Amino acid sequence: MRRLLAPLLAAALLALPAFVAPARAQPAADCPPAAEPVTQEQMQAGVKSARDRGFMWRLVKDGRSSYLYGTVHVAKRDWIFPGNTLVSAVRGSDVVALELDVLDPEVLRKMSEGIAPRPDRTVPPPLAERLRALLRTACLPEQLMSVMLPEMVATTLVVKSGRGDGLDPAYAIDSVVAGLAHGLKKPLVSLETPELQLSLLLGRTPREAQANVEQALADLESGRARRDMLRIAQVWADGRFDELFRFEQWCDCLNSEAERALHKRLLDDRNPALAERIDALHSAGSKVFAAVGSLHMVGKMGLPALLVQRGYQVERMEFK
Repeated sequence: MRRLLAPLLAAALLALPAFVAPARAQPAADCPPAAEPVTQEQMQAGVKSARDRGFMWRLVKDGRSSYLYGTVHVAKRDWIFPGNTLVSAVRGSDVVALELDVLDPEVLRKMSEGIAPRPDRTVPPPLAERLRALLRTACLPEQLMSVMLPEMVATTLVVKSGRGDGLDPAYAIDSVVAGLAHGLKKPLVSLETPELQLSLLLGRTPREAQANVEQALADLESGRARRDMLRIAQVWADGRFDELFRFEQWCDCLNSEAERALHKRLLDDRNPALAERIDALHSAGSKVFAAVGSLHMVGKMGLPALLVQRGYQVERMEFK
């Protein structure tokens, strides 16, 4: 389950552009492609030919319609151009809600402080050297070891492992929604806090933190982390909700009691509070556009099911 932690919580990694952007000075042929910034002209041209991706639901209650949108936190450059349905839904809403407002400087400050190195979270020298070796291979700066917890270095490596497939957290769809909201002058709120996301992202004890690093490195070295992240991202891009709904059957991530407990903590335990916050915004009289990671939409404890329990008429919108 840890190898899927980064796609679930990579909103936290969006706090780190200053750390992860610089690449090592190696020949370009030896390095994965770096994320390319999008100019205003490219964005305008891309939007004209864009199509809707991902998963969206219409939420109707008290005579008002809100929207629930399933995102992916690691994406390809071509996916960041929002389709007409997405743009229209955001434009027609009164408030936009994300897990975290990834453009809020205070959120980014708290996330950066929360992942700073601490004496009680060091790892043994052999493990630290494995991290450095993988940073060199990934063309990421070894400086990360001095500004991040070892767990966050490992998570950064996992999230960046998809660059060879065109996947990069710089293209996260959460950032697209945040940018769209700001561009349309829509109020943007966080459904969760940096403290909560950090508590989920990091091990609860030094021993658990080291185990997380070891698991991440094993999945990186085997190629499993990259493969799983690519599948989740492609399921999102193709809108294959039936396959997403069967996630627990194919993820190979719920084989032990510990993995099942982590799955519950990362998803099922968070969803009631997310649903309550979305409902509170809607019930206050606002039309809400809520964008949350797509795995929060799955199962009896998924957000669509929980919002039905709160009296909403919930309809999944099929993208053409």
